[in-house]
Amino acid sequence: MIREIEIQEYIKVCNSVPLIDVRSPGEFEKGRIPGAVNIPLFSNAERANVGTMYTKQSSEKAIELAYSYVNPKLESFIHDSRRITPKNQVAVHCWRGGMRSRAFAEHLAGNGFTEVLIVKQGYKAFRNLALTVYTPDAKLTILGGYTGSGKTRILKLLKEKGHQIIDIEGLANHKGSAFGGIGNNGQPTTEQFENNLFWEWKDLDHTKSVWIEDESHRLGNVNIPEQFYRLILEKPVFFLDIPKYERAKYLVQEYAGYNKSDLADSISRISRRLGGLNTKKALQNLEKGNYLEVALLVLTYYDKLYLKGLSARDQKLVFTLKVEDINPEINARSIEHYFKTYHNE
Repeated sequence: MIREIEIQEYIKVCNSVPLIDVRSPGEFEKGRIPGAVNIPLFSNAERANVGTMYTKQSSEKAIELAYSYVNPKLESFIHDSRRITPKNQVAVHCWRGGMRSRAFAEHLAGNGFTEVLIVKQGYKAFRNLALTVYTPDAKLTILGGYTGSGKTRILKLLKEKGHQIIDIEGLANHKGSAFGGIGNNGQPTTEQFENNLFWEWKDLDHTKSVWIEDESHRLGNVNIPEQFYRLILEKPVFFLDIPKYERAKYLVQEYAGYNKSDLADSISRISRRLGGLNTKKALQNLEKGNYLEVALLVLTYYDKLYLKGLSARDQKLVFTLKVEDINPEINARSIEHYFKTYHNE
């Protein structure tokens, strides 16, 4: 049996059913529904050839060419699909629920699969949902603080205390600053980052607050979705004000073990805003192993940048907590107490 379903039904009701993405490998690598398995009807080159045939000759010729590519793979499609699921139930999608997913579904249904679900409008429907789900009434709470405040560790502790969090930097595989990619193994595409963000968001209780770090619009090579970023700018910020010297010591612990050339590249990346003299001093101190001096110089730039962004917010929604040092456990308790007081809990 073949049945068409909306993307919302797949996510809410049928998400235990294995999902096959029949788009080309290139489409899949750019962005995919989390958990989907790629069994492409066409290779990247084959897809391009079919598209060219359609544009330059006719749809009939394009379909004829498509069948010549697909027919030798029919047995492997069944074999690969059965490897995904021990049951005879599977969901299928292509770009917009068209010929590719329909042909694949019919092939599976004709070869022993008792239920094949086709996602209507395919990946396009998923993308539309993923980018428009963040409504203004979302209960987002922002954890703020200058660079080096240990915010990620505090978020994890808040999660352990039962609060909902989304680790934006974890999803982006980047800590946000020019140094944020050091020690990480590459980033997802912006499209995949958006998909992963939505995938976490959909499972949260939206009647309760969700904590995230205060972020800029861009983290390394990925952008936060515009609708979600507007929420970040409009929601309450609980700002940890920790002395620069303490934050510099924390950054030394975080980064001093990394390759000096990587650190130097990151310093050079912000040289225009850091200033020629400060850049020179930072690189000289780095070469000598004076990591604390490097951190203090870099924080001069990042503190000004963060303060500029913070000052542009509605100050009635900025709540500052002055603390003396970086102790994530103590600071997490302080944040939690302040948050409960704010909400009269």
